[in-house]
Amino acid sequence: MSTYDKFLDNYTKGFMGFNTLAILAQSCLGGIAAMFVLQNGNTPAQMIQLFFITIFCSGFNGSVLAQQKPKVVFNLLTTTVILNLAIILVNVFIL
Repeated sequence: MSTYDKFLDNYTKGFMGFNTLAILAQSCLGGIAAMFVLQNGNTPAQMIQLFFITIFCSGFNGSVLAQQKPKVVFNLLTTTVILNLAIILVNVFIL
């Protein structure tokens, strides 16, 4: 069993509780990413980054509210977290 399958299995078992924690953590991480993006100005490049942050965070929150299957919600959560962390790293170390 891979690491992904183990995390997905744990997420599925505690789906309601993990959704609450995931929305809080992911929204905070999205806010931090947006803060770092806006600290570097308001050029079109920053606005595109901000667009992706908003779309992915809203997509995850919407999937939880729409009561999608746990695998769909988990995949959106991991995608959103990876995207936000990548944007934070880009804005902290490269720009």
